[in-house]
Amino acid sequence: MVVFLRVLRLLAIVVWVGGLVFFAFVVAPVAFSVLPSTHEAGTVVRATLGVLNEMGYFCGLVFLLATSLLWLRCEKRGHWRFAAQCLLAALMLAATVYVQASIVPAMERDRIAAGGDVDAAPKDNPARLDFERLHPLSEKVEGSALFLGLAVVVLMGFESEGLAHGQRERTATAKECPLRR
Repeated sequence: MVVFLRVLRLLAIVVWVGGLVFFAFVVAPVAFSVLPSTHEAGTVVRATLGVLNEMGYFCGLVFLLATSLLWLRCEKRGHWRFAAQCLLAALMLAATVYVQASIVPAMERDRIAAGGDVDAAPKDNPARLDFERLHPLSEKVEGSALFLGLAVVVLMGFESEGLAHGQRERTATAKECPLRR
């Protein structure tokens, strides 16, 4: 059961953080450089972000559940690492919910109010100005989720010290968080 939970939470964080990295460094830049207009690229990015955030909801809940179950099986002296990972993942989830439930709908309202294509609206159009205010905010919040996820990965990396001098060492989880029998 412990191995299953560790694999499940590793898979959840890998999919979530990997999706954020792929979106930020591949999907968005390629869409804006290949598609003929920023409007079309924005449409692709908006739809992709929606799918990515839904994956984030699922992966975040799976990660929190699996980590919480491991925390329950852990002796008290090792609780801090699982608690820190849960806190960081909960902050990631909060950032994801904020972007998807608040920022994205506001940007969509602004896009529609600006006539459907923000770039075609006059530069002093209030909807365009609000859209241009919200866009960097969405990037910062999504970027924060990415960095929080990387922090989770780093904490998880300390759970296993790996190989030293050809011998497998005990994992940090086993040292700091012996599972109750």
